[in-house]
Amino acid sequence: MASVAVYNMEGKEVGTIELNDAIFGVQINEHLVHMAVVQHLANKRQGTQKAKNRSEVSGGGRKPWKQKGTGHARQGSTRSPQWTGGGMVFAPVPRDYSFKMNKKEKRAALKSALTSKVQDSKLIVVDKLEFGEIKTKNFAAVMNNLNVEKGLVVIADNNKNVVMSARNLPNVDMTMAGMINVYDIMKAKTVVLTKEAVAKIEEVYA
Repeated sequence: MASVAVYNMEGKEVGTIELNDAIFGVQINEHLVHMAVVQHLANKRQGTQKAKNRSEVSGGGRKPWKQKGTGHARQGSTRSPQWTGGGMVFAPVPRDYSFKMNKKEKRAALKSALTSKVQDSKLIVVDKLEFGEIKTKNFAAVMNNLNVEKGLVVIADNNKNVVMSARNLPNVDMTMAGMINVYDIMKAKTVVLTKEAVAKIEEVYA
């Protein structure tokens, strides 16, 4: 099992923790990690883009001039794509960009992402995150103590004071252990987990 240091909110090392190799020490599958990131971004797309093709643009029912003898190129409609106000060639239509991954593939991708952070020494464990009040400055101070510039903070359960204190920090994302995803992990330079979050992740994904 991989052993990592445990820090307190002041950034001081207060112990170590053994991470489950079944989650934090697997063989990294880069293909599944890439697929999980692409799926996350694709599933977020609204797919509502729409433009009209020549059959949907109003007007243009009459041939603008006769076929021969005018000196102009032959035209069949003023709503052809080459005309101003005409329809668009291969116009985009609403569509669903999402696709599915198997449950085992999702789990393997998540474990690979967490393992990569451990191997790169970009995973920090803190003993707890507790605040007596909602104060962004207090949360920013904790991030500075841990030397985290752009990070993903993972807590075990919804804690209003912690979540609200982190909400206005532009370089910090907050999530709960049961809602982590590969995209957020790979986007963050550093992943910060509480000891409770580590236990919950190992309970859910082991």
